[in-house]
Amino acid sequence: MEENITRIHLNDKEFIIIGTAHVSKQSAEQVKEVIELERPDSVCVELDEQRYQSIMDGNRWRNTDIFRIIKEKKSTLLLVNLLMSSFQKRIAKQFGIQPGQEMIQGIESAKEVEAALVLADRNIQVTFSRIWKNIGLWGKTQLLMQILMSVLVEEEITEEQLEELKSKDMLSSMLDDFTAAFPRLKIPLIDERDQYLAQKMRTAPGNKIIAVLGAAHVPGVTKALEIEHDLNALSQVPPKSNKGKIVSWLIPAFIIALIASTFYLNRSAALDQTMSWVLWNAALSGIGAALAFGHPFSIITAVVVAPLSSLNPLLAAGWFAGIVEAYMRKPNVGDFEDLSDDVFTLKGFWKNKVTRILLVVVLTNLGSTLGTAIGGAEVFRVFLRTIRGA
Repeated sequence: MEENITRIHLNDKEFIIIGTAHVSKQSAEQVKEVIELERPDSVCVELDEQRYQSIMDGNRWRNTDIFRIIKEKKSTLLLVNLLMSSFQKRIAKQFGIQPGQEMIQGIESAKEVEAALVLADRNIQVTFSRIWKNIGLWGKTQLLMQILMSVLVEEEITEEQLEELKSKDMLSSMLDDFTAAFPRLKIPLIDERDQYLAQKMRTAPGNKIIAVLGAAHVPGVTKALEIEHDLNALSQVPPKSNKGKIVSWLIPAFIIALIASTFYLNRSAALDQTMSWVLWNAALSGIGAALAFGHPFSIITAVVVAPLSSLNPLLAAGWFAGIVEAYMRKPNVGDFEDLSDDVFTLKGFWKNKVTRILLVVVLTNLGSTLGTAIGGAEVFRVFLRTIRGA
């Protein structure tokens, strides 16, 4: 019974931490046994409100407003969430268990013993926003590719590897190579969440608290329990820096200034600049939409909008292409119901209308970003050539 259990006495409270693997049947059984035996005042589970609702509401996808997700710029976040969910579900399916079964068991057992249920983890959107802030454009691209490869490479996992997952956070286990390249990610991914979990445990009702946590969090939470933590500070979504806003406007202003200056010196060269800018942005954005198997109108939208949206930081070609895709191929109830199964495979990701819309948004934006970089470099090259020839 005491295996994977940590007991801490602090300020007249007893904390019993059960370290689990998120895809382990034995972990779920242990959660049930410990809660029934200890009959705590509160049960803390490593879930936020969003993931709790995902577990409790099996029909949640039917109510998804895909247009709102695109307009609120949450397409990438939803795509990453689906990819992570696929990774966990694939492992769980291999071993004939329900993903997050130990959290579900914690919820059910808390009700049975009439303990207060505490959703102790930080909102996953906040965590990803704080990760996103630290890695830059190239890091964002690498992150998406790392998650995509972790999910879509069909590989059986052994019992021994499953046991190793008990010592890792599910997300960090997917991103081992990536976190090695970006060690600062450990702070928002693990350390801050340890502090958040610990503070939610400290403020849980009653004197006997059971916490159901992934085993990777147990050492950090044990240490973090010793001091108070500011949940408001840990929950803040980092605002875009003024420096970043200035740079995002300076780049298109610089491109326009280069073309205008070249036009003054040599109209023919300025036309070459403009054509290079338009072609690189249009072509690469269109290729991105095409790689997502977007509707022809979505691809055309990406091609037409990208050269203009790249000059306005408030706009993105992917948003327009995604809205057109959602309008032309509006997902039906069946697409949302099949979502949990379709995300298991690469073919399913491109077949399902929901994930295809998200892919159109993300891949179009990636193409537009690449087109801006190459097209901008070409504009600058022509400007330098024009100056030398003047």
